Order: sequence, then structure tokens, then C-alpha cells
Amino acid sequence: MTYLLISIPFLGLAALIWARNRKLSGNQVLVTLISAAVLLVLTAIFDNLMIHAQLIEYGSSQNLGLKIGLVPIEDFFYPLFVVLVISALWPHAGGRK
Repeated sequence: MTYLLISIPFLGLAALIWARNRKLSGNQVLVTLISAAVLLVLTAIFDNLMIHAQLIEYGSSQNLGLKIGLVPIEDFFYPLFVVLVISALWPHAGGRK
């Protein structure tokens, strides 16, 4: 099984949770986009460093082969999942309005 097949259902669920949030405002969309951009850039930087230092290694048969630097594209799904879910649930958890 590939990382893509494992990740797609979770990413789809996160997108559904985010899209169905009735309290989405223009500010929340902007915050989601900025947060996603920051996390994806940080993921690219630090994952490249960890792979270069040989702290982690990915099997070539489990990923698509698309990479940003040394990082397989599938590695960016987790931070995207987190941003979508947290930004959707934040208003319901008593976060800032």
C-alpha cells in the first residue's frame, strides 16, 4: 500500500470537516491559507534536513516519486490535514473569534 492511498481518505475527511464548518468567514479562510503556507514551508525545510542527515528514509515503492528537494510529496499531507482540522474546529473549541 502506498502513502498516497493511506493519506487520501484522511485528507478528504479533513477537507470535508473544514468545508462543512458553518462558521467559516473570510478571516478563517485567510488564516487557514497562511497557516498552511507556513507549515508546508517548515515541513519542506526540516524534512529535507532530516532526510539529508539520514535520520529518516522513505521506501521508493511506497511513494509517487514526486519530491520537493528530498521530501516525497506525500509527506506534506500531514501538515495540510492538521491545518484543515484545527482551523475548522478552533471556533467550536472556544478559540478566538
